[in-house]
Amino acid sequence: MNFYIVTLIKTGLIAVVLLTFCAYLVWIERKVLAHIQLRQGPYRVGPHGLLQPLSDLIKLVTKEGVIPANVNMFYYLLAPFLSVALALISIAVIPFGPVVEVFGVQTQMGLTDLDIGVLVVLAMSSLGVYGMVIGGWASNSKYSLMGSLRSSAQMVSYELPMAMAIVAPLLLVNTLSFREIAAAQEGFYLGFLPKWTVFAGPFPQAFSFLLFMIAAFAETNRVPFDLPEAETELVAGFHTEYSSTMFAAFFTAEYASITTICCVASLLFLGGWHPLWPAEYGSDFVPVVLFLGVALILFFHAAQSVRARMWDRFTFPVFGLLMLGLAGLFLVPLLKPLLIPLFWFAAKTGLLIFIFIWIRGTLPRFRYDQLMRFAWLTLLPAAVVNLLVTGLAVALTTN
Repeated sequence: MNFYIVTLIKTGLIAVVLLTFCAYLVWIERKVLAHIQLRQGPYRVGPHGLLQPLSDLIKLVTKEGVIPANVNMFYYLLAPFLSVALALISIAVIPFGPVVEVFGVQTQMGLTDLDIGVLVVLAMSSLGVYGMVIGGWASNSKYSLMGSLRSSAQMVSYELPMAMAIVAPLLLVNTLSFREIAAAQEGFYLGFLPKWTVFAGPFPQAFSFLLFMIAAFAETNRVPFDLPEAETELVAGFHTEYSSTMFAAFFTAEYASITTICCVASLLFLGGWHPLWPAEYGSDFVPVVLFLGVALILFFHAAQSVRARMWDRFTFPVFGLLMLGLAGLFLVPLLKPLLIPLFWFAAKTGLLIFIFIWIRGTLPRFRYDQLMRFAWLTLLPAAVVNLLVTGLAVALTTN
């Protein structure tokens, strides 16, 4: 009975955290892009715009949903639901930490662990294109149709190098289970170099990691591969004719896919929840120092009453106390086995998400012919060569 209760709690918690994070990922992206471009970004709705995602949600939910004439109603409504469902399913097989004990029950930090978890994520990623294709076709708009056709061609093209980039590290760990993949990367070479697959012998997978990340940008329709949307050419691409909650559903699916693919990259290449250096050298105290530093910065800015805004004099101390509380949680012996792995996993995933945002604020969009040429003439041959070299190195060292 306890097993089912814990599973239900985990399911609800993961769903709430993921959807909330997707909403605030929009805020984070707008803030980071604003700093890159020397702007302020969301600033007025709540302290430093923190309530902007809630404001956007209320606006989209209460906005009138306009359905164009002559659409195929069933598929028009199915498309956003399909996109969100497929994007959220993948997170079910992602582990966030080791096995822990909750209410006397040994449970995984994650919803489930499948022996073929990698294949499940690849399958959901492949099926995700159907939401875009169906939405563009059912909208009865030539611009939406062109965006959906671009999307199908782009995602099919980049799935091949992505799959080959994933297979290479799998040859080293010899499993398709994400939990076993992370477990195979536990420990350190020479006492300090982590046994992540990007460093692992006999052939380090740093090149595979680069290939995977490039293909991930295309799979999630992000700059410089956001041709399915292409606002300057197709108005907004496959979702041009969508509004209100159905419009929000497509973007929820996009940000959920970004989160999932960064989790996968962390597990496959960066050791999952394992720390950057051994615990005996102080890695367990990194979150404590980090949150304490943030708290001190917040208190410092709050003390500058002349320069601070009126609301900042109240919100900065509140958030400073919150950071102090988080730092204290990481010092509780009972919670450390749960929070330390979760911190390292979140830190690696967050860094990869930041790179997604950073690239968006840095690189221009490819032309469509450049995008397809790069996939078939550059990325795919590089992935094939990398896979062959990795396979040869594994075969030689095994025998």
